[in-house]
Amino acid sequence: MISKWGINTDIIHSELKPDEKSRAVSPAIVPAVAYAFPTVESAIEVVSGECEGNYYGRYGNPTTRVLEEKMSKLEGGEDAIAVSSGMAAISISLLNYLKAGDHVVVTKDVYGGTHHFLTVLAPRFGIEVDFVDCTDLNAVENALKFNTKVLYLETPSNPCLTILDLKKLTNLAHSYKVPVIVDNTFMTPILQSPIELGVDVVVHSGTKYINGHGDVIAGFVIGKKKDISFMRKNLMGDLGQNLNAWESYLILRGLKTMGIRLKQHVENAKKVSEFLNGHRGISKVFYPGLPSHRQHSLAKQQMKGYGGIISFELKGGFETGVEFINHLKLAMISFSLGDPETLVQHPASMTHNSIPTEQRVEFGITDGLIRLSVGLEDANDIIDDLDQALTKASTIRLTKYKLNAK
Repeated sequence: MISKWGINTDIIHSELKPDEKSRAVSPAIVPAVAYAFPTVESAIEVVSGECEGNYYGRYGNPTTRVLEEKMSKLEGGEDAIAVSSGMAAISISLLNYLKAGDHVVVTKDVYGGTHHFLTVLAPRFGIEVDFVDCTDLNAVENALKFNTKVLYLETPSNPCLTILDLKKLTNLAHSYKVPVIVDNTFMTPILQSPIELGVDVVVHSGTKYINGHGDVIAGFVIGKKKDISFMRKNLMGDLGQNLNAWESYLILRGLKTMGIRLKQHVENAKKVSEFLNGHRGISKVFYPGLPSHRQHSLAKQQMKGYGGIISFELKGGFETGVEFINHLKLAMISFSLGDPETLVQHPASMTHNSIPTEQRVEFGITDGLIRLSVGLEDANDIIDDLDQALTKASTIRLTKYKLNAK
């Protein structure tokens, strides 16, 4: 009897239950909306939660349940829900704790979709928000109010790859009886385990590394059973944010290779970051695996790997950034990340364009910042593509500079 498997074995084998009748290894795709009951009493037992089971597609699905149980096991939570997108996971997790008159403290350089939800929709519900430099424990403590109901973190942050000390931040928040939510999308359960560090709720965009193939939009929330139960019955179900059976099956299939995919993403990102760090056309590289990253020591201590995302600032700002991206041949311009293909985007004008310019600058999202999701291609091919695009962008920048000087 194996008492504890390694993470890569768990990814494949946890919650794997061959079908009792057919003995099929792959889980069945059950697209049902309605479920029949032998008696009224048995239906009441399921709806009330006395007995586990499905009663309507908006609140659960057998295929999706296999995925939820697997994600709960991988993240070390008591339970999990799989939902229709990463933003569904983020909004559900926040609304689990927040209502009119409540306050949330959020790490300042956060994903643009999260920022948009908290600045546009949350105020309509009477929810207050403060964006804080969460690398500064004093700043976080000073931001906490009598009505602060949750601390929301993202580490590494999107897109500046700031690393936050989860253990210290969680201890601080818990001393004020404030629960903590962490977006673990960039790391996956393989590279970081927030619940082991005391975090209450973990969210993921399953669209990214967990599925890993760029063909499913999904999200996950993992935490304590009572919280997940509330989210399922009162948020996911009532807001219609459930994940369907087909997409659940695709993620279950994609998950099986997550270990080997992440290994290649990380190895490639290490080589690419070292190349970028030494390039004369780049003023700054943000990658936790580089000793030059200001939180490299913390990353080494808190994470089991440095991930596949690199951000960097080009000399010449926005115009040079546009020229660089437009001259790439292998890397694709895309809003997403975590796919087999190398994907590149300009945060200030793409994923974070909803954030006002002054705030973007304050958060470190400059016009020259580029985010690169390093794919599974040969690392040398990725580097060659970046090199030729950087050379062309630099040549254009110098030509324009000389013409302006005349």
